[in-house]
Amino acid sequence: MTQARHVLVTETDLERLQRLIELCSDGRTAELVEMLEQELALAEVKSSQDIPSDVVTMNSTVVFEDEESGVLRRVTLCYPRDARSDEGRISVIAPIGSALLGLSVGQSIEWPVPGGRTKRLRVVAVPYQPEASGHFHL
Repeated sequence: MTQARHVLVTETDLERLQRLIELCSDGRTAELVEMLEQELALAEVKSSQDIPSDVVTMNSTVVFEDEESGVLRRVTLCYPRDARSDEGRISVIAPIGSALLGLSVGQSIEWPVPGGRTKRLRVVAVPYQPEASGHFHL
C-alpha cells in the first residue's frame, strides 16, 4: 500500500489525530481511519517548532501532482469537520489526505483511491504550513 519513506508529524497533530481515530474507528469511515492510523504508526514525531517548513502538517496548504496525469492540485489538509472539497479543503481521513500527511516536498507515494485504483502523488510545494508561520494552535 505505502512505500518506505520518511514521514514526519508534529506532536500536536499526533495527539489530535489519535483522538480523532478513537472517535471514528468504528463508524462508516473505519477503513479510512485505519489507513491513517497505519501512516501515523510509521511517522517520526517532532515538536511543532522543529518540523521542517516543507512538510505537510495539519492545516497546511499543499500542491501535489498526480504523476500519471501530470495534473497539479492545490488543497488544504484539514480535520473532517472542516472538509469542503469544493473549496479545496481535504479531510485527513480521505485517502489522499492521509497519503499527503507527513510528506515533504519532492516525496512521492502510491496510494489506493476509491474504485480499487492506485494513484501516485508527488508533493510539489507547501505554500502554507501553520508551524512555519508561527501558528502553532490551528
